[in-house]
Amino acid sequence: MNAPFAKQPPDPRLGGILKLAIMAVGGQGGGVLTGWVETVARANGYAVQATSVAGVAQRTGATIYYIEMAPETEHPPVFSLLPAAGDVDVLVAAEMMEAGRAIMRGFVTPDRTTLIASSHRALAVSEKIVPGHGIASADEVMAAIEVAAQRHVVFDMDHIAVENGTVISASLLGAIAGSGALPFGRDAFEEAIRGSGRGVEASLAAFAKSFEIAAARDEGTGSPDVSAPGPRAAAAPAGPARLLAKWQKVMARVAALPAPARDMAGAGLRKVVDFQDLAYGREYLDRLEKVVAQDSEQRAWVLTREAAKYIANAMAYDDIIRVADLKTRPDRFRRIAQEMRATDANLLHLTEFFHPRAAELVGLLPARIGAAVQARPGWMAWIDRHFGKGRRMRSDRLWPFLQLHLLGGLRRWRRGNLRHREERAHIEGWFVTAMGRVARDYDLAVETIRARRLIKGYSDTHARGLSKYDRVMEGITLVEGRPDAADWARRLREAAMQDEKGEQLDGALATIRSFL
Repeated sequence: MNAPFAKQPPDPRLGGILKLAIMAVGGQGGGVLTGWVETVARANGYAVQATSVAGVAQRTGATIYYIEMAPETEHPPVFSLLPAAGDVDVLVAAEMMEAGRAIMRGFVTPDRTTLIASSHRALAVSEKIVPGHGIASADEVMAAIEVAAQRHVVFDMDHIAVENGTVISASLLGAIAGSGALPFGRDAFEEAIRGSGRGVEASLAAFAKSFEIAAARDEGTGSPDVSAPGPRAAAAPAGPARLLAKWQKVMARVAALPAPARDMAGAGLRKVVDFQDLAYGREYLDRLEKVVAQDSEQRAWVLTREAAKYIANAMAYDDIIRVADLKTRPDRFRRIAQEMRATDANLLHLTEFFHPRAAELVGLLPARIGAAVQARPGWMAWIDRHFGKGRRMRSDRLWPFLQLHLLGGLRRWRRGNLRHREERAHIEGWFVTAMGRVARDYDLAVETIRARRLIKGYSDTHARGLSKYDRVMEGITLVEGRPDAADWARRLREAAMQDEKGEQLDGALATIRSFL
C-alpha cells in the first residue's frame, strides 16, 4: 500500500513554484490535459506557464508538456521553459514506459516527485519490429517507480477511458485531482472539463472513476480492481446441426489427448478449421496424434504441447486469401468502429494496404499452372513489375470491399493452388525431421518443432522468416549428435529473432562452424 498522499505545498526554496511534467504520445490528449491543468490553476489565482517539446514521432519520443505555476503576487514569478532533472514536483505519464523514460531522465526523485502513471502498454516501434518477443518488461518499470518516486499512483487509466468512451487525458486528470498532488479541489477540475465543451459527460465519468481510485489510495483504503479484461473465452460454435455434430466428434479427439496439451490443441483445432474447414481440422489432429504416440508422461508431454501450437500455426499460414478473408469479416469492422469510437454522426474511412509479390500472386494459381509460371523467371519478373506494387484499397467502399470479399472466398479452392502444395510439402518435411529426432534426442526434437516459429506473415515478411528458418535448420543439422545440440538449436532460434536481417544468426552459425 502506498503512503497516504498529502497536498503538495509549494517549495519555499523555489519561490513557491509548483512544477508539473506530462509525458504523452500522439492521440493521448496531452495538450488537452495541459489546458485543463492551466485552467484550474488560473481559476484559483495562480500564475501559470505551459510549454511543450515534441518528440521525434508518435512512438520514438513522447511530447513533454511542462507546466509551472505559483500564486499570483505583486512580483511576477520567473518560470522555466523546460523541466530539469531533479526539479519536478509532479510527473504524469500516459503510458507505463513513459514513466520509465521519465525516471531515466532524472525527472522523478524520491525527495519530492509524485508520479502518476497509467499501467497499460502502448507498444513502441522498437518493440514491434523485433521478430521475436520485443516487449519491454513493465514489472521492471514498476520496481523502478517504487524506488525513484516519493509517492506514486499507478493503475490502468486507459481502460477506464475506453470504458467511458473518451481518451486517457480525462482519466489522468482524475488521478491528479484524487492524489492531492495539486492544491485544488475536485470541483475546480470538473469545472475545467465542463468549460472545454466537447465530450463533457464521458470525460467527467472517466475523471470520477480515476479520482475515486486515486483518493482511495490517498486514504489508505485500497482501490477497486481496474485491470484490463483478460483473454476472451472461445465463442461457442454455431451453424447447421450436421456440421455441429462433426465438430463435436473432432473435439472428442481433443478431449482424448494428454491433459497438458488439451487447451493448446483445442485452440489449434479452432484455428485450422477457421482457416479452411473441418476436414483440415482432422488433418491437424492426425499429425498431433502421431506426436502423442512418440511422447510420454515421463517427459511431461512437452513435445505434444509444443507440436499442438506450431503445427496449427504452420497449417494456418498467411496467404492473400487469408489476409483478404480476415479484412472483410464483420467483427473486424465492429472492432475498428469501437476503437475509433465511431457513431452514426461520423464517417469512418478504412484503407487497406497490400504489397503482394509475384510469388504470392502465382501461388493463387492451380498447382500445375502456377509451377509452370514459377519456373519461368521472365514471366515472374513481368508479373512482379505489373502487379506486385503496393496497393491501397478503401474497404469502406463497395467495389474494393467486394474485391477483397471475393478473394477471401477463394479458400474453398485453396487446396488445389500452388501455395498450398508448397506449404504442405514444407510442413511435412519439417514434421518428419522433428519426429525422426525424438528417439535419439527428445530435447532436440522439441527445439526442431519450435523452429517453425520463425515462419510467419506473407510477402517479404514470409520470405525473410523462411530464410532464417532454413539457416537455423542447417545449423541444427550441424550440431545434431552433440550432447548440447538442443541448447545450440535454442540459441540459433533466439539469435534469429533478435534482428530483421539475421546478423546475430550469422554470428551464431559462424561460431558453430568454428568448432566443427
